[in-house]
Amino acid sequence: MESGLHLRLDPVPATPLMSTPPSDVRSRWVALVTGALSILIAVLYLLMVTLLDRQGPLLPPPPEALGLAPVPAAAAAIPDGAARVPPRG
Repeated sequence: MESGLHLRLDPVPATPLMSTPPSDVRSRWVALVTGALSILIAVLYLLMVTLLDRQGPLLPPPPEALGLAPVPAAAAAIPDGAARVPPRG
């Protein structure tokens, strides 16, 4: 008796693209395009993360932007919407 595992690997015959049904050809193209798009999105994401990391750490906004700190008296004297945005022109 032989012991151990013996596998017999038969070569899979290559099927030319012309002999496959049209639905299989379409499926292959969809798979290739989908795979290429996913790789492209991954590379773009890595580039974006790399560029954002080069700018240094993100800092939180100042307390005035969140309304947590007292506003200076000069800024409090301006009525809402007046003179905050420079006029066009």
